[in-house]
Amino acid sequence: MMRIILSCTIGMLFMGAAYAQTKTVKPAAPKAGVSQAVTNPLKNSKDSASYALGIRIAQNLENQGLGKINIAILQRALADQLQKKKVIIPETALNQCIEGFVEKANEEKLGEAKKQAKAFLEANAKRPGVITLPSGLQYEVIKNNPDGAKPVATDQVKCHYHGTLIDGTVFDSSIDRGEPIVFSVGGVIRGWQEVLQLMTVGSKWKVYIPADLAYGDSQAGPKIGPGSTLIFDLELISIEK
Repeated sequence: MMRIILSCTIGMLFMGAAYAQTKTVKPAAPKAGVSQAVTNPLKNSKDSASYALGIRIAQNLENQGLGKINIAILQRALADQLQKKKVIIPETALNQCIEGFVEKANEEKLGEAKKQAKAFLEANAKRPGVITLPSGLQYEVIKNNPDGAKPVATDQVKCHYHGTLIDGTVFDSSIDRGEPIVFSVGGVIRGWQEVLQLMTVGSKWKVYIPADLAYGDSQAGPKIGPGSTLIFDLELISIEK
């Protein structure tokens, strides 16, 4: 975890530096009749690069869920290190400090995600048409095809899907890409394995998958955080044998 965070930070810093040094930030032209309340402090490429680096650091911290830091102390640490002053925390203790903070932040984030997911699923279960299975998976039938075949775990199937989080964030969508996917029923997350074997070819369901049937307490890509409940508009197009 520590290596991932530090490598991401370094990578983003170099990206920011390269961009800022090749393209000097220029003030936007003022609109007619609008006074400029704030003077642009970026006077040269050094200033632009410095500001760009700060933005990249902040973006990376936010992406890692570490946006709630003490900005004044961060600024002091940057100054102490770059100006070769005596640092407050020795080199040998740096990783321990960061790891402790990251662990606590992740625990808080996971706890909040689980709390929100529990409330969402409890409320969703009361909606007309929503069926809750013993596993906790929920679904509602949008389009049914009673004469269609049901796949088994060893089958290859072709599906269209649109995946969102409970706040509406889209994390993946074959529908948006305009191209269905083919995969093995037994090779996907447990929630999909369960629901696909209940569906018939030609049917469309809206599926609500709790975290323990998806990615659990793990981060899965940039948008699916630990403890995330996943929502899918899922269409079973065919069984590809």
